[in-house]
Amino acid sequence: MATQELNLTKTTRPKWLDRAIIALLAVAASVAILVTVGIVLSLIFETVQFFRKIPVMDFLFGLEWSPQTAIRSDQVGAKGSFGVIPLITGTLLVSTIAMLVAAPLGLASAIYLSEYASKRARGWIKPALEILAGIPTVVYGFFAALTVAPFIRMTGGQFGLEIASESALAAGIVMGIMIVPLVSSLSDDAINAVPQTLRDASLGLGATPSETTRNVVLPAALPGISGSLLLATSRAIGETMIVLMAAGMAAKLTLNPLDAVTTITVQIVTLLTGDQAFDSAKTLSTFALGLLLFVLTLVLNIIALRIVKKYREHYD
Repeated sequence: MATQELNLTKTTRPKWLDRAIIALLAVAASVAILVTVGIVLSLIFETVQFFRKIPVMDFLFGLEWSPQTAIRSDQVGAKGSFGVIPLITGTLLVSTIAMLVAAPLGLASAIYLSEYASKRARGWIKPALEILAGIPTVVYGFFAALTVAPFIRMTGGQFGLEIASESALAAGIVMGIMIVPLVSSLSDDAINAVPQTLRDASLGLGATPSETTRNVVLPAALPGISGSLLLATSRAIGETMIVLMAAGMAAKLTLNPLDAVTTITVQIVTLLTGDQAFDSAKTLSTFALGLLLFVLTLVLNIIALRIVKKYREHYD
């Protein structure tokens, strides 16, 4: 009797409706892939147009970036130099400084939150880090330009150092502060994923909590931590506003963090600002820069995802 009542209450749904829902879900899942493919194809097409005007070797190995060219044939303009090496150097310099700030601070905060902090302390610190992650990057840019850069210039002047008003050091420090929550959150997840049995075994053998963290937990979580650092690096490479406001727009081939530098993203924004001829080498160079940036971040993300995948397979 109960089975009959259950069958009566069970609603039947047409098969075509199920197939329609599945098709709709498949389309939704394909949107991100189709958008990515469209972006890549557009970048490749315009980059090919750029390389018809500028040799590939001049772009990849040139040591000078000065993309000032005449927009129309009746204008007098410079021939322009499109060597991307100064932009790559500036991008790597600022990103390296940012990771030197973010990696130790983020990892230290993750270790404290996961291994030593009480529930009350974690309840206060974790939301504070999330608030730090939610601050717009333009606010960080203002902070770097109006506070950090003048402080660095004033402090360096007391030691006789010549520091530019806009420097890679100021941009890198503030960018590192911005990335700290990302490193902390991902590293915290990696450390918490380490089985508790490993900690219990270490403590049972007489190791102290600090020895357990240093010799057992961190080595076990190292793949996940490495993945978080690589993802944070790709985030630093793609940052624009902080570098634009604090590091300047000078395409200078230098490794001195006290000098003004520029990055790939800053040049993309600069070159696309104002009225530009879309088919000029100056404008088309932004697509080549975009494709180069896409390849760099893609490689970093693939490496990070492979490390994280290997880590999860090992412990799940």
